[in-house]
Amino acid sequence: MIIHRIGETAGRIWQMLDEGGQQRLPAVKKQVKVPDAILYMALGWLAREDKLEIEPEGRSFRLRLK
Repeated sequence: MIIHRIGETAGRIWQMLDEGGQQRLPAVKKQVKVPDAILYMALGWLAREDKLEIEPEGRSFRLRLK
């Protein structure tokens, strides 16, 4: 069941970035509203599938689709 939740969260993140463009990590975290572990696993899923660019920005990160 956890894999399903991670995949579902990855889909929500992808859709959010597709519709709204690049976002900072805190904004994504606020909008997705899942536990940190699920969020980070979903981001890793997208990064591993080469669908996400992650750039350091100050003390946070900027996320955008490739």
